[in-house]
Amino acid sequence: MSINRRKFLSIAGSAAAIVASPWESLMASIPAIQLPAGFQVKIMGTNWGFDGTVDAFCAKAKAAGYDGIEMWWPGDLASQTDLFTALKKHQLEVGFLCGVGESNPEKHVLAFTQMISACAHQTVQRPLYINCHSGKDYFPDEINNQIIQFTIHLAKATGLTICHETHRSRILFAAHIAKEYMQRFNDLRITLDISHWCNVHESLLHDQEDTVQLALTRADHIHARVGHPEGPQVSDPRAPEWEEAVKRHIAWWDKIVELKIKSGAKQLTILTEFGPPDYMPTLPYTRQPLADQWAINVHMMQLLRKRYQA
Repeated sequence: MSINRRKFLSIAGSAAAIVASPWESLMASIPAIQLPAGFQVKIMGTNWGFDGTVDAFCAKAKAAGYDGIEMWWPGDLASQTDLFTALKKHQLEVGFLCGVGESNPEKHVLAFTQMISACAHQTVQRPLYINCHSGKDYFPDEINNQIIQFTIHLAKATGLTICHETHRSRILFAAHIAKEYMQRFNDLRITLDISHWCNVHESLLHDQEDTVQLALTRADHIHARVGHPEGPQVSDPRAPEWEEAVKRHIAWWDKIVELKIKSGAKQLTILTEFGPPDYMPTLPYTRQPLADQWAINVHMMQLLRKRYQA
């Protein structure tokens, strides 16, 4: 029996709606974490995959209920002006991504330090954090060490939260490599996007528990995307086949929240970061995404609101 693309997507959408309620019931069976007075979990929206102006994106993020947005630090003054105008208009906070693609190590260090310095020293709106796509997985240790040392110094000089993301192709691309850097630098802070490590190690990391627990103690920011042993993003976290992976990720995020509260911290930031094609699986030939990226991210935001209650 054949089925056309439009009918397939309609069926798939209906199926997602059907499984959403059982998944909510499952989450309701896991006790929420009651946040103490003076501690906040701020949830950020990503403009990754959004096709429109920064003002339109900010309006959509605000309407959805996000506290702020995360996006790349704009390289030109006009784009910076547009961004800060939209943030003020829609009363949103911001976290910035900083990172460069330069493959020459020395040029990479120069471009990265210039970019993050400009971001850290701008005075229009103080970011909640700066998230670093730092270095390259193939750079020599001395280069990656230099990048980390620069960010540690910059964080101390400015008082900003500056984190290095556990991202494939970057310094902290794999759990065992990240462990070496975390042991080398006591002040190294991370953005935990553990979906990448699940992919790199083809597991849910049960065999690297010590390393994961160390990473949880260093995390100041979370990218709430759910990975699995064969990829950095499940097709739809509401689908029952991904229950094990989702529960594993939520347990990691819960632990970070608990550690932050115990430490006396005032806040934790979380970005819902399910991505568009080709992170989002697609139908062959058409590249039609199998699920709605925006709807998934809003679902994750709402789930996290329920889990971490003020």
